Amino acid sequence: MSLLTAKEYAAIAASLDLPANAYINGAYRPAQSGNTFDTINPATGEVITRVAACNADDVDVAVSKARDAFEDGRWRALAPGERKDILIKFCKLLTRHARELAVLESIDSGKPIYDCELVDIPEAIHCIKWHAEAIDKLYDSVSPPSEDHIAMIVREPIGVVGLVLPWNFPLLMLAWKIGPALASGCSVIVKPAEETSLTTLRVAELASEAGLPPGVLNVLPGSGTDVGEPIGRHADIDMVSFTGSTETGKKFLAYSAESNAKEIVLEMGGKNPCIVMDDAGNLDYVAGQIVNGAFWNMGENCSAISRLIVHRAVKDKLLSYILEQCKHWNTGDPLDPGTRLGALVSKAHFKKVTQYIAMADQVITGGNTHDGTQVDATIVELNNPAHALARDEIFGPVLSVLTVDSFDSAIAMANDTDYGLCASLFTHNIKQAIRGARQIKAGTVTVNSFGEGDIATPFGGMKQSGFGGRDNALTAHEQYTQLKTIWLDLSDETLDAH
Repeated sequence: MSLLTAKEYAAIAASLDLPANAYINGAYRPAQSGNTFDTINPATGEVITRVAACNADDVDVAVSKARDAFEDGRWRALAPGERKDILIKFCKLLTRHARELAVLESIDSGKPIYDCELVDIPEAIHCIKWHAEAIDKLYDSVSPPSEDHIAMIVREPIGVVGLVLPWNFPLLMLAWKIGPALASGCSVIVKPAEETSLTTLRVAELASEAGLPPGVLNVLPGSGTDVGEPIGRHADIDMVSFTGSTETGKKFLAYSAESNAKEIVLEMGGKNPCIVMDDAGNLDYVAGQIVNGAFWNMGENCSAISRLIVHRAVKDKLLSYILEQCKHWNTGDPLDPGTRLGALVSKAHFKKVTQYIAMADQVITGGNTHDGTQVDATIVELNNPAHALARDEIFGPVLSVLTVDSFDSAIAMANDTDYGLCASLFTHNIKQAIRGARQIKAGTVTVNSFGEGDIATPFGGMKQSGFGGRDNALTAHEQYTQLKTIWLDLSDETLDAH
């Protein structure tokens, strides 16, 4: 898709028909309380619209409608090919409305339109289509116990699921969850982040237009206290998949334990290391990977490179390349396609990020702020790996640099964290690459590149970065299904004696 001008994007933004109500049982409806909340454009501070502020009463209604839809089989019992056809039609509608969704995402989250147009929206559509195409290609199994028995091991949709989304990738994380959940035959209750509800609401409307039956996809905007916790505690929700902070994710384990022991899948925070050894090779290339990994989406990314662990022998040269690459990462109007760093999602988050920068031992570049919403690409050097900037998840465009003198000390420093989501390792020593990839405690380790894999590779973390399952790949379907063994006795003794 070719990019437009900032003026053209602004015109689209001004003409958007903004969703404002919850989406329950195939239709928009206000919160039962009548309450609303402001959703703010982070780049301008202006109120975009007022959105329904749902609470536990709305959760009860949505769960009831989702349960009805699941039990009567209007979606679950459709032939796999029929479910696939509806989801493919859904993807075609998303493609038709891709530009509208990209602009809506940008003004609601502060993300650069460059990323929304070229990354987030296309990848979200691809994700849903990928899982749709898998529906009629996943097979159950039969075990061979004896000639007198057949044991079938089948997977069935788990039921009604709660999907709790983060604010950093609203539409993409929605796709990561509804793709496999809907493909598996579940009914879903989606709680978008309070800061970024608009694209999720619009997508639900498009899903109904594509033929998704009422009650199968419901969206409840509102706060974590008023919507997230009731979802976590609801006795008629069978599982919850959560993406967000580690602090909040842990609460869902408690909610489950204190209610119906529903299954919980958590994808949480990260403090992701990037190790660059003295044999890394093309340092200009390495610098490009690091800068992209650290500053893409303003660093508001759980898999962002936030710790550069670099061998002393190449540190100065690598930093010179990184500083040159940083010149291309400018702040500006998110609706300008030339902007690479948009606005942080909220004033509160901006304050948090800038407070961390103020704690730095030495700021190598950046640290400047603009309009109380934006932070320049920032690199700090740390002398102590126990420093808060080396241990806490900042979730902003801040890269901390730490120096090591050996491979073993680099691995030890990389693992010296409560998190274990992603890691990167740059080396041309194949033994060192394989040893490092195996020794680093992270759910995804990339060698000589930054990334998260692709739709076909599982994504999730270890330690306090994740629990209970994985997004992406066919493994994502596992969290939305449950195993059943069906044992058939074929022996003569079962025959009627008459």
